[in-house]
Amino acid sequence: MRKKVAFYTLGCKLNFSETSTIARNFTDEGFDRVDFSDNADIYVINTCSVTENADKRFKTIVKQAQKSNPDAFVAAVGCYAQLKPEELAAVDGVDLVLGATEKFKIIDYINDLSKNEFGEVHSCEIEEADFYVGSYSIGDRTRAFLKVQDGCDYKCTYCTIPLARGISRSDTLENVLKNAKEISEKGIKEIVLTGVNIGDYGKGEFGNKKHEHTFYELVEALDTVDGIERLRISSIEPNLLKNKTIDFVANSRTFVPHFHIPLQSGNDEILKLMRRRYLSDLYVDRVQKIKEVMPHACIGVDVIVGFPGETEDHFLDTYKFLSDLDISYLHVFTYSERDNTVAANLNGVVPMNVRKKRSKMLRGLSAKKRRAFYESQLGSTRTVLFESENKEGYIHGFTENYVKVKMPWNPEYINTVHQIKLKDIDEDGMVRFDFTSKEIVA
Repeated sequence: MRKKVAFYTLGCKLNFSETSTIARNFTDEGFDRVDFSDNADIYVINTCSVTENADKRFKTIVKQAQKSNPDAFVAAVGCYAQLKPEELAAVDGVDLVLGATEKFKIIDYINDLSKNEFGEVHSCEIEEADFYVGSYSIGDRTRAFLKVQDGCDYKCTYCTIPLARGISRSDTLENVLKNAKEISEKGIKEIVLTGVNIGDYGKGEFGNKKHEHTFYELVEALDTVDGIERLRISSIEPNLLKNKTIDFVANSRTFVPHFHIPLQSGNDEILKLMRRRYLSDLYVDRVQKIKEVMPHACIGVDVIVGFPGETEDHFLDTYKFLSDLDISYLHVFTYSERDNTVAANLNGVVPMNVRKKRSKMLRGLSAKKRRAFYESQLGSTRTVLFESENKEGYIHGFTENYVKVKMPWNPEYINTVHQIKLKDIDEDGMVRFDFTSKEIVA
């Protein structure tokens, strides 16, 4: 009988792309992929370590797997598996933990599916993670996440990603284009470019810092791939987002007017403590440049609250900075101490109740920003790519500039692109329309 395998992904788009690639390796070897809530012979959990909550969720997910099948083989891969392998191996029910260099070789480690008394660890020193494995997600969503870069050479004081993923390294342009073509041949309409620091694209393997190609050249080449209707840049550092790239996106055939640009703090003192590679003035300049050539562009922002040394005045600087900025939404992260980071030893620890209060304030600001952006788009005609889930009788989709829309469920619209006039915002904050009305232009 064919063995069954199930996957659970914590964390970012990059993790989703890698899970999908590992899953295809399993199906190529004769396994049947099933949902994580189903009875499986193997459960693979791709872990994240960006926040403390992601660490804690791991035990809950292992219990969920054991509930479905107490005799199943449970494997952990990903960032947390690299940083804390022994900790994961000690969790009841875990049989195998694979570090950064081993996760794509998982099939080699599971010839014997009998349960282990103690979790077996195969990890590496992160310096050994100096090679690149390309990956992309298909079949999970109507959008595909295409990994173009891995690792990071930045030394932000709060971040464990360089410890979990190693040095910055990139896929070859040739392989990225090959993967994009494979995605387009599957009928997928949108590709989201992903990596740890994609603006740093071009650094080769084995610590070679020479850029074979730049991020701009990557964008330029991807714009020529047939069959892809949309390309989206997932997240890019403000210091690496150049005018040339912004201008290209503004006139591109496929790249959409949507940028996600990490800020982390609107106060320059805190940015210096974080060892970010820019100050607030540069961030303002990037936002203004985008809006100058794409007034309808959506701009998302990452921000951290409660970083050590962040006083009330520092936080209010950030709040005012974001309030005054022409952005569309925030991803708010409450700072959490991570082992082996510089920030964990800084003075001025912010009490957790203060961190939570600040986080709540910025989430409220994000809701106002998103509402204002949506309202600014009413009356315009946009293209919507509909997704595959039936959520309470509605089908959802996103415009090219990331306005979320919904209409009564109709499976015929799954993975189709339509021009729609945006008219009304519903009580839940989404733009709502009816496919029988004249709001669909084409």
